[in-house]
Amino acid sequence: MVILFDADSLVYSSCINVEDDFEQAKAKFDEILMSIVNRLEEDYDIKQLIVFNASRGNFRKVINKTYKANRTSEPPALLYQLHKHVSEAYESKKAYGIETDDLVSIYWNRLQKEIGRENVIIVALDKDYKQLPCLFYNYHVKHQKIFDIDEVQAMRNFYTQMIVGDGADNVNYCYGYGIKYAEKIFKDCKTKYQFIKQTFLLYKKIYKSKAREKFIICHRLLKLEQLKQKTR
Repeated sequence: MVILFDADSLVYSSCINVEDDFEQAKAKFDEILMSIVNRLEEDYDIKQLIVFNASRGNFRKVINKTYKANRTSEPPALLYQLHKHVSEAYESKKAYGIETDDLVSIYWNRLQKEIGRENVIIVALDKDYKQLPCLFYNYHVKHQKIFDIDEVQAMRNFYTQMIVGDGADNVNYCYGYGIKYAEKIFKDCKTKYQFIKQTFLLYKKIYKSKAREKFIICHRLLKLEQLKQKTR
């Protein structure tokens, strides 16, 4: 089993409540990461751990300047120092022009073709990974659950987000339409065509002649990249 670990959230949280003590932040990160790996080793034969963090640049902010504009707080003082530690201490990957979850998605797409979907697991807190038909482990203390997401569920998750939006990223193109509405219109959907059709009908209702434009923009903002990008 290969673990693809999105480390951005853990790096950030490890810098909180440590009174600017770098050694404490570093120990906090390392301890939690190893506890996650140890937990997964109870169920899988772990062969490799790849850590993803500190990607720079974001094409989505070019598409829509309001993307993540709601995130106004200053980063923790030790954030960049801890990112540097993670990059040096682990087999680490970062990308430019895309987000960390995009890079994880790209690696997952390649590896699941090379070694099989059942031999790759994404470990993260980010719900966006549920748009992939993957093994996904949410390590949050309230969850700590492995999700085995199939193709239909992955499509359902993504197109539901196209309707419900993503408050954390300041993306919402269908105000007033929530999870109950999505469940209703997607109830009998099994194919990509059916999910797209039902979603676009709502965009057509809301945006009339601008439906196609708004649909494409929202899709680009929410869909994880899966094509090869420049990394380091």
